[in-house]
Amino acid sequence: MTNRLTFCAIVVFWVTMNVFLWRAEYGVRGGDTPVPFELVWRKILTAPDASSLSVYQNRERMGYAEFSTSVGQSMAALDEDKLPPEGLVKRAGYQVHLAGNVALGDFTNRLKFDGRVLFTSARQWQEFTLKITSRYSVVELHSIATNQVVHVKISGEAMAMERDLTFAELENPGALVRAFMGNFADALLGTVDFPEISPADEAQKLTWDARRTRVKIGTEAVPVYRLETSALGHTIVVDVSTLGEVLRVDLPGGISARIDEWSKP
Repeated sequence: MTNRLTFCAIVVFWVTMNVFLWRAEYGVRGGDTPVPFELVWRKILTAPDASSLSVYQNRERMGYAEFSTSVGQSMAALDEDKLPPEGLVKRAGYQVHLAGNVALGDFTNRLKFDGRVLFTSARQWQEFTLKITSRYSVVELHSIATNQVVHVKISGEAMAMERDLTFAELENPGALVRAFMGNFADALLGTVDFPEISPADEAQKLTWDARRTRVKIGTEAVPVYRLETSALGHTIVVDVSTLGEVLRVDLPGGISARIDEWSKP
């Protein structure tokens, strides 16, 4: 009798747990599950695998991009039979790396880009670098958060320029045009209506909605985290795997990046 009761208890427990797991994965049909943005951001910064993405504009492939993290690079170099050392992130903080190349419209020369952002162990950004290379010129940007300055260097056959721009000077496109165009700025600004944008005000509007949903990748519906925000009236959507891998990014201007397993947009 005791053996039968034990067996029945095990069966009931097994069935109950499987029902709970099924509901967690498939039970939400009327809507998605909200999650804290910090949860998703932490997963992105600690993603163990790189994200290899194809870049499209208006459904036409224009290039590729690869997104990786310092945590993933460090883990890839570790012995698979040993546990990661404690304090891996606390010692070095976080770093994300984005590299790739794209062809813009009828412009036959491809643009190569390589950027890195360094974060503290508290996930606050501290340094940013970006290099964009074409056949005719090279643009380099570098900024350290504590300096409140962006160093811009442009070099090429037709021109060479190097200057520092304060965060205050980046408040609106018109100021940037005057910084780089000099005496030609007024003529250009007279023909183009540049809006004035306050970074502080825009930052307050830039809030991320984070939720857990399911999307179809290939033939399977898989759980993902979806991040969504609006910048200057345009929607930005990022889909992230439960391990932090970037799966898809939708940007204004018909530009999107997605893993190859995802069906073509």
